[in-house]
Amino acid sequence: MTARGNRANPIRHFAVACLAVVLVAAGVWHLEGQRAGLAIEHTSIGTTPVTFFLKQGAQPAPLVVVAHGFAGSRQLMEAYSLALARAGYVVAAFDFEGHGRNPVPMSGDVDAIEGTTQLLVAETLKVMQAGLDRPETDGRVAILGHSMASDIIIRAAAEDPRIGPVVAISAFSQAVTKEHPENLLLISGAWEGGLRAFALGAVKMLAPEAGEGETVRSADGSVVRRAFVAPNAEHVGVLFSRAGVAEAVNWLNTAFEKTGTAEIPQRGGWIFAVLFGLVLLVWPLSALLPDRAPPHKGLSPKVFAAALLAPMLAAPALAIFLPRGFLPVLVADYLAVHMLLYGGIQLVILRGLGLQVTVYSLSVGALLAAYGILGLGFAFDRYFISFAPHADRLPIIAVLAAGALAFMLADSAMAHACPKLWQRALIRLSFLASLAIAVALDFERLFFLVLIIPIILAFFLVFGLMGRWVEARAGPFASGFGLALLLAWSLGVTFPMFS
Repeated sequence: MTARGNRANPIRHFAVACLAVVLVAAGVWHLEGQRAGLAIEHTSIGTTPVTFFLKQGAQPAPLVVVAHGFAGSRQLMEAYSLALARAGYVVAAFDFEGHGRNPVPMSGDVDAIEGTTQLLVAETLKVMQAGLDRPETDGRVAILGHSMASDIIIRAAAEDPRIGPVVAISAFSQAVTKEHPENLLLISGAWEGGLRAFALGAVKMLAPEAGEGETVRSADGSVVRRAFVAPNAEHVGVLFSRAGVAEAVNWLNTAFEKTGTAEIPQRGGWIFAVLFGLVLLVWPLSALLPDRAPPHKGLSPKVFAAALLAPMLAAPALAIFLPRGFLPVLVADYLAVHMLLYGGIQLVILRGLGLQVTVYSLSVGALLAAYGILGLGFAFDRYFISFAPHADRLPIIAVLAAGALAFMLADSAMAHACPKLWQRALIRLSFLASLAIAVALDFERLFFLVLIIPIILAFFLVFGLMGRWVEARAGPFASGFGLALLLAWSLGVTFPMFS
């Protein structure tokens, strides 16, 4: 599917545009319908952004505090938040320090329980207290958290005896003992082997012969646990598993002796429909652009190999010696330097192949960035994960943009000269390999680069496809410029701030 072919087929162009609009409209209609009948209040407890979800006009009910994992936000937990609110609970979902719209960076010693972990426990208990002070709550409280937050909520429950049921998703915590927590549901994705093993181990503390899906109790009946496996789910997909959400609702209903059932809406599929529709719409829209892309000149095997291997090896070897720590985001400063070196070396080898800087290419690149940030960005922020920065993140985005510009211009020039799918795959894999080399050279300080790799892969799958269609009509500079701004924005708003 090329832009030129699309231009020559106006019927196909129109049909794809209609399909994209239908997907977006249907997804938005269903996702907004899931909020019907709920009062949703966005507020702050001190500096911590909190969203309360509750049924309109309902009687006082138990509070459920919902906490996200590392690099997550309140939006990522909304499948659970909305379902629990529809089931009659008062839900308080919040952004941890350093995450989402929370303007306060994470701090403390990440290697000590008394450091960063204790600060996050205190923030969780602060949100819980604010929820219990509301007249809509009846004094009972449960707590639910994913990944990093599973350890935080288990430790919070140990500190505050008012906390009843604990729902730990994709859990790992050294604070789990045979006696604590007393009421614990562990939900793991089917494709989370290590975390499934931990969850089952927590259950086997009470009953060594127990298996997944069994509810077990201690001999005196004071401790109850269950390890549930959400089918066909990994570390993020588990947050959109209807089976997992239903299990959490049923577990809390049993603990609080609530009767009745609540419909668990489909969320992940409709979010995908909205995002896919917005991406797909770029194909017919790009066909409306004047065709001013330079011809594909191609690269000799030697130049292609050099443009892959030289930056892959040189960027991590050089960047390891350069200053870092000048940005309040984990490894973001290193990543900006790494991208600048990687892209710069590649551009020297390519000699700016096909990068025609014109008012037209700049304008199209800016439009691509605006569509991604405002169009897809709004959908991301509304339905999936925080994508709107607070003011303190804007300088971070600006610094990342300098490195991203060199990297994405080189990437687009390479991709324009090498249109075959296997070549494009090697171009992106070479960059990921260079990050892996950097981690190997300084594992202790650059370990968090490993967590960036899924974000970069997702970026190329979503925004990279849009850039490919724009590149075919407006040339590699337009796509490279637009994608650079999008990459800097995506990394700058999603990765945690740390002081």
